[in-house]
Amino acid sequence: MKELERLNKFLIKYKGRLLIGLLITVISRVFSLVTPRLVGNSITSIENYLKLNNISPDELKEILFINIVLIVGAALISGFFTFLMRQTIINVSRFIEFDVKNEIFSHYQSLDQIFYKKNRTGDLMNRISEDVSKVRMYYGPVLMYGTNAIVLFTIIIFYMYSIAPKLTIYSLIPLPILSIFIYKISNIINKKSTLVQESLSDLSTYSQESFSGISVLKSFNIQDLIFNKFDKYAFNSFNNSLSLAKIQAWFFPIILFLIGLSNLIVIYIGGREFIDGNIEIGVIAEFIIYVNMLTWPVTLVGWVTSIVKQAEASQKRINEFLDSNTTLQNGKLKLGNNKNKDITFKNVYFKYDQTGIEIFKSFNLSIKSGKVLGILGKVGSGKTSLVDLISRIYDPQKGDIFIGDKNLKSIEISELRNLISYVPQNNFLFSESIKKNIEFGNPDSSIDDITNAAKLAEIDLEIEKFENGYDTILGERGVTLSGGQAQRISIARSFIKDSEIYLFDDCFSSLDSDTEDRILKNLKNNFQNKTLIIISHRVSCVKHADNIIVLDNGKIIQSGSHSELVKGEGYYKDLYLKQNSEIND
Repeated sequence: MKELERLNKFLIKYKGRLLIGLLITVISRVFSLVTPRLVGNSITSIENYLKLNNISPDELKEILFINIVLIVGAALISGFFTFLMRQTIINVSRFIEFDVKNEIFSHYQSLDQIFYKKNRTGDLMNRISEDVSKVRMYYGPVLMYGTNAIVLFTIIIFYMYSIAPKLTIYSLIPLPILSIFIYKISNIINKKSTLVQESLSDLSTYSQESFSGISVLKSFNIQDLIFNKFDKYAFNSFNNSLSLAKIQAWFFPIILFLIGLSNLIVIYIGGREFIDGNIEIGVIAEFIIYVNMLTWPVTLVGWVTSIVKQAEASQKRINEFLDSNTTLQNGKLKLGNNKNKDITFKNVYFKYDQTGIEIFKSFNLSIKSGKVLGILGKVGSGKTSLVDLISRIYDPQKGDIFIGDKNLKSIEISELRNLISYVPQNNFLFSESIKKNIEFGNPDSSIDDITNAAKLAEIDLEIEKFENGYDTILGERGVTLSGGQAQRISIARSFIKDSEIYLFDDCFSSLDSDTEDRILKNLKNNFQNKTLIIISHRVSCVKHADNIIVLDNGKIIQSGSHSELVKGEGYYKDLYLKQNSEIND
């Protein structure tokens, strides 16, 4: 139960509803216990009529009629309160499920890129769906039926003992055996439940990756290979689930056997007590009903224990992620109206912890506010890492980065990112309409803002040709669009944000030269006094920048304007001449 203690705050949050539910549970169980007593009373009355003949037939009929009416009435009242019990406690479990999912999702959003590189998407999804569902069972059915069983068990045992202590003690002899059995097997269930959830995570991850890369799988014609791997994951999940089911299957047969044994004890000991004149015949019938009523709470012991152990195993997996902390510590400073938005790198050292690859060792750079910086370099030279550091997707291990006179680490992350529009290399579009995808950049934007951003990104005319225009629903990750269209919608999304700093990470790579040139002209004409950082492998994208740097192994090997760099020898001039000759050819 230790892992589940973390969620006690939700029990406190909904304590009012739960207390009402518990009160209703007690009332429901009290009325359900009326039946055995009335049945016993009826049988005793019949015995008195047949053997002792101390009551008349009319009196017997009256007693039986009243008892039947009371039994039916008690059953109806008990059923009504049972309905109310479900409406309170089960509903609370749904509220808690809602809160837990929101808590997990909110925490996921607060974690940094390192967390997502270490963990698989399928596993993240499984913990917020399957694992939370297991936990909900603890706060719903387990809480409801568990409380129900405890109340029923307590009242029945107390009442049985008050009627016939000796018979009660003998009839309950099998219960300690059941307790030992449950204790032993519950630990096995906990371990096997963990294996089941882990295998489900593996299966979800593999499925998600296969569906996301279905075009690659088909193009290489490896569906059979992928299916065989899926079959192995599915078979492993099947084996783990089957192993858990085999353990759980022991509960009910053994419980029913022990309850049956209790019935035999009641009949044998009760019969002897009746012969000795210590109890009435109706007490034996009453005790048989009580013992069979105990079948439900005693059976629930096994079921509840199994569910609790599964919930604990799932909550442990959830807690592992909830205990994960971001390496990015949020600052407290606001940027305010400070006009100085110069970006400065001072002796920055950065490496990727996952791979140990060093990107920057002692990197220095100054980017003037309102200017355009072009960045070129070979693959792995540090271009993307540079803009990732500016937007604080990562933090450097050493050195400092400033905006104006404020260290990035001291600024509130939300404040910093409100200042920035970032178009990454790998454009991500959601399975929403084109309008919604552009609108993500600024949820408060109007349709005019959206169409204007699309025009600046040179995509509006193509959108209007679609049958549903801006309401066209895109496939997952924008698969219904061409690479160039997806890039331009991502660019439009950044334009609509109206930021101070724009980071374009090789996001013109799928565009033809004419479209690229028109977008760059739109940038020049409409984004004056904005800081633009353009990463590219093409000189044409950066040649109009105020300053251009060339990176190589995390170092600036060239810097200057286009005219200055083409005059000197080096990487930039060689790339310019090569790309020019390709155009002329």
